[in-house]
Amino acid sequence: MKQLARRLGRSLAFVLPLVLVTTGTLAVTRVPWAPSSDQQALTASSRSSSADASSTTPEDVLLARLLQQLRNQDPGVALDSLQHAMQQQPSLTRYCTTLARDLGQAAVRKYQGDVRRAQSFARPVCDGSFAAGTMANAG
Repeated sequence: MKQLARRLGRSLAFVLPLVLVTTGTLAVTRVPWAPSSDQQALTASSRSSSADASSTTPEDVLLARLLQQLRNQDPGVALDSLQHAMQQQPSLTRYCTTLARDLGQAAVRKYQGDVRRAQSFARPVCDGSFAAGTMANAG
């Protein structure tokens, strides 16, 4: 009985913060001043159609570097680099949540859909967007 309670407590200790962070992040994206997903899609498509291969933005360069670290090492290294980049280049902080979410999705792909393994690398970077990204690919 004691072992069952301990196992249940450990499970809750792992899952509950992820749920709280994910729901908090999702709640913040649904505020009236946030652009709707239609506006985001239009913005993203106009940016990709107007940008050519030679004009990459600093956040695109950072994302490419972070994804390379994630592939070659592990998601924890990439998240640490993301945190360091946000401290070194504060102008990129507006892209932090998007970058962390993309890293979360890439981590799930790296571990062939194993969300739990991908989430084990979560860090408190960018308001838990990495955890939200790992959940985006979950069933």
